[in-house]
Amino acid sequence: MFGYRGKILFINISSQSIEIESTPSYFIKNYLGGRGFGVAFLRDKITLEYFDDAMPLIFAAGPLVATPSPTSGRFSVLSRSPLTGTIFDCSVGGRFGTIMKKAGFDAIVITGKANKIIGIVIEDEKVSFVNSDDKQGLDTNEISKYFSKDYSVASIGLAGERLVRFASIVFDGHYLAGRGGLGAVMGSKRLKFVAIKGTSKVDVKDLSLLKEAQEEIIRLLRASPALFGDFGISKYGTGALVDLIHSRRLEPTENFKETFFKDSYKYDAYTISKQYNTRKTGCVGCPVLCKKKGSKGEIIPEYESLSHFGALNRCSDLSAIVEANRLCNIYGLDTISTASTIACYSEIEGLRLSSEDIITLIKEIACRDTKKGNALAEGSMRFAKMAGQPDKSMSVKSLELPAYDPRGAYGMALAYAVSSRGGCHLRAYPISYEILRKPVAVDRFSFEGKARMVKLSEDLNAVIDSLTACKFLFFSVTLEEYSKVLKAVTGLDYTVQDLMNIGDRICKLERSLNNLNGFDIKDDTLPVRFFTEEGSSSEKIKIPPISKKDFSEALQRYYIVRGASVDGRINKEIS
Repeated sequence: MFGYRGKILFINISSQSIEIESTPSYFIKNYLGGRGFGVAFLRDKITLEYFDDAMPLIFAAGPLVATPSPTSGRFSVLSRSPLTGTIFDCSVGGRFGTIMKKAGFDAIVITGKANKIIGIVIEDEKVSFVNSDDKQGLDTNEISKYFSKDYSVASIGLAGERLVRFASIVFDGHYLAGRGGLGAVMGSKRLKFVAIKGTSKVDVKDLSLLKEAQEEIIRLLRASPALFGDFGISKYGTGALVDLIHSRRLEPTENFKETFFKDSYKYDAYTISKQYNTRKTGCVGCPVLCKKKGSKGEIIPEYESLSHFGALNRCSDLSAIVEANRLCNIYGLDTISTASTIACYSEIEGLRLSSEDIITLIKEIACRDTKKGNALAEGSMRFAKMAGQPDKSMSVKSLELPAYDPRGAYGMALAYAVSSRGGCHLRAYPISYEILRKPVAVDRFSFEGKARMVKLSEDLNAVIDSLTACKFLFFSVTLEEYSKVLKAVTGLDYTVQDLMNIGDRICKLERSLNNLNGFDIKDDTLPVRFFTEEGSSSEKIKIPPISKKDFSEALQRYYIVRGASVDGRINKEIS
């Protein structure tokens, strides 16, 4: 096969046994790889409880991974979320997907539960189970040090071991399957790490055609101000968004009570670059290299982490924000949910937290060693309900919202509400239209046309996550270029519409699987704050509450274009 390895590794931790099966041809035809493969695997398991021994934890790569294709270093991690109860996937960068493909597998499916803490070591097709009781409690950096650079390591920290509902799986120290608590799924299986080494090569059908497609994509990337401009993501990382979102007054501040934080300039990308003398790093096969490290090896936070440990908690102490991000990495915590849960706690308790308080709370959450930390480790919605104030949780389907206030971007408001993961910006990312004005500019304070825009963007992103590639590139390239890449790698001739149909199939299947677990129109909504309170307006920019009537009408239009019923359900079988 070209692009695909043709094999899937099944690991049962309970019996410490493995099976290797052929990659189903209908998976390739209907779901491509990555996220699509994982969703197809989960369709028969999705009604299981997230900590059930039989609930799979899936690592899935796409056909472009481990080839010379641009941004081909990503892969997907999937299971059912212990935070939201929804089907859940995370797109992850780094090296793990590439090395998994080099080991010979399109996907790894892990089920069962060990009697004691174990690790899994994979060397090509050889799988070993390692007693790891002595590694219990170690942080993710300490686990990585046990292996040479030939290995890529997925591990959990204390948060995963102690089943924090928003625990992450950490890959090679700072690439995270962050959202939704998949680290807790791994922890429930008593699996501390998976270390993998691969030595074989992924065959490509037509290298000359791939080179031609690569050159086209690189030309388009170099012409993109958002990616390679003087203030673009390649130079400054995603922190380049801090000033832009600040100026548009959609900067979540003090648990989304406000939308403007006057001190955010103290942690903007330019300030970070000067204070930490940053350098580029990033995923295998990526020309953009959006990740940033300091001169002393400091991991520089992404935009969401900067904003949420910053404005959302009214903290302008850059060193504290960097430290908060470091602690989340080593404990294995999602930065968005951690910061948002802390902000929720702060509002409910009527506290103004210092940077030292925030750092202390992160440790208490990860360790679950205090009553307060244990309560917050359940996530903001469960904590707010226990406190009798569920409206203070800024979440959708219990997933805490990221760093774009929906009152300043109505497409994002709709995208948050209908996302299969819950409060997620990456399912459709309307910010590209509404703020970055790519590929076309739209009115950010209107729902006009947003239903179709969100639906098509969801389909596109499902394809990107299944190939797998990086969403940032699609600020400047399209599926037209990537269909050519796919043909060069695999020899399979998909039109753009073929790919979009696959994206539609994946999104419909995700919604139908959530329907099986009781999700419908009642869950496709926003926290009441956004319908009743205005944001931080200025003389030039007015940030009113969202009209509930306009939102409800847009939601119904979305259901029509998605092929769902008026109550948000998919009522036909998805092939």
